[in-house]
Amino acid sequence: MEWLTKFPHMNDDSLRELKKAIDEGFRAFTRAYGDLIESFFEPLQFFLIQSERLMTRTPWPIVILAIALIAWFASRNWKIVAGCVGTLLVIGYFDMWDDTMKTISMIFVCTVLSIAIGIPIGIAMSRSDRLQNLINPVLDVMQTMPSFVYLIPVVMLLGIGKVPGLIAVVIYAIPPMIRLTNLGIRLVDKDVLEAADAFGSSGWQKLKNVQMPLALPTIMAGINQTIMMALAMVVIASMIGVQGLGQPVLKAISNQYFTLGIFNGLAIVGIAIIFDRVSQAYGKRLQRHREIVHG
Repeated sequence: MEWLTKFPHMNDDSLRELKKAIDEGFRAFTRAYGDLIESFFEPLQFFLIQSERLMTRTPWPIVILAIALIAWFASRNWKIVAGCVGTLLVIGYFDMWDDTMKTISMIFVCTVLSIAIGIPIGIAMSRSDRLQNLINPVLDVMQTMPSFVYLIPVVMLLGIGKVPGLIAVVIYAIPPMIRLTNLGIRLVDKDVLEAADAFGSSGWQKLKNVQMPLALPTIMAGINQTIMMALAMVVIASMIGVQGLGQPVLKAISNQYFTLGIFNGLAIVGIAIIFDRVSQAYGKRLQRHREIVHG
């Protein structure tokens, strides 16, 4: 009656041989194509390095002024601008400025990549139910896979460094961008699309002048969620060489430095609040043109 209490499974030797074959196959692939894959990502590495240099070498008053201007143009709200400036001043006062700038540059590059990759995929999904049914399970896996697992194949292919961490962060953060782009375009009113057809609009004109503007608030929500998920991955990505606020947190965990971990963790929270409030305010501004005032 042992089969009732112990679940039947593959023979231990067969399972061991299967795992060994998969590992050896992946190592062979890495040896054969690792250099080619690494050279493919060289432009990405250049973009990341230049972005980091811009953020860390620019004088801090100019950086704060630039962020304040961006917050103002996005939100038109002095409270949000004052909150952004105050948060950055506190972060700098507690000697976390350089790490914060490195983290912001990483989030900026991740967000740009996620938008560049996610929006076209979301548009393609919105135009094809079959493609949506194929991609949705992949997105489910990407969103439910433990974040540590992403680091394993990336490190085996590219080693330790900024680019492997960047790729892991993008993989983890891109699903909301794809899903909400697809959803936003699919939720555009059919009557509006029929009116565009009646005026002789082509498929590209409908997408550019009708669907994308009306879906923009939903797409902005996707950008917001992508930024939040990228920030959540920063600490984990620090395990493979991503510099910024994640490394002091990792150091604090390893050496039980309570204050170091709390201060840098709060700095990450502060950056997240800045990105969240500014992007949400911008999304609400975009949505106002859809509101109907009665009375």
